[in-house]
Amino acid sequence: MRFEYPFNERVRAWMRLEYLLDRLKFFAGPGDARLHQVALSALFDVLDATERTDVKGGVLQDLERQKAAFSALKDHPGVDDQALCKVIDDIDLAHAALTGQGRTGQTLRDNDWLTSLRGRLAVAGGGTQVDMPSFHAWQCQPEAVRCADLRQWIEPLLPLDQGIGLIMRLLRQAGETHDEIARNGAFQQMLGGKSYQLLRVWIDPQLNVFPEMSANKYMAWVRFSEQSGQSKPQPVQRDIAFRYALCAL
Repeated sequence: MRFEYPFNERVRAWMRLEYLLDRLKFFAGPGDARLHQVALSALFDVLDATERTDVKGGVLQDLERQKAAFSALKDHPGVDDQALCKVIDDIDLAHAALTGQGRTGQTLRDNDWLTSLRGRLAVAGGGTQVDMPSFHAWQCQPEAVRCADLRQWIEPLLPLDQGIGLIMRLLRQAGETHDEIARNGAFQQMLGGKSYQLLRVWIDPQLNVFPEMSANKYMAWVRFSEQSGQSKPQPVQRDIAFRYALCAL
């Protein structure tokens, strides 16, 4: 079981979008119309998350930064040049795909029907046939028709999905894992002012605990708690074995 903690707001934003885009693609697959309603809700969440901030510009900047970092490794001893060129090519492809489109999701915002549905689904129970019969009619369409529509609506978001997915994959691969013991459920590590972007923690699901994490450039803290389902999480008072990685590019 893996948990992750971002060191800055940009990585936090990429993780939120990564979660929403994964949810969108999962529920947009073949299935019941009620699953496709969840997909549409995820679609509108992505539009909300990209509404006010320059997400596209931020992703492009991170791709350019990562390309510069990897390009600097060329001709270094011990570096696999073929693998390195593959990574740089992937970055170039993701960058080109994002550069070639306008504002993220603008075609979806220009779709009057989706805009009206977005407002209705924001209200509890607003997606019923009472409030929006056209949505009920769409849900009654054959599965293949609904899936085709969803693929069309997701397509403008795929360059963003590709860019964020690549950024997060490279960031996660940049961390070296270590085995540790959280004494009495708590662990901390001095970072010496080094800038990290992501803290990752793995634990055995059978332990029935979860980590609460915080970090800055000087220190990282991991505190394990357990949840009974009836009360607030309680700190663990026993030793917990776990693995962790600090990631930076």
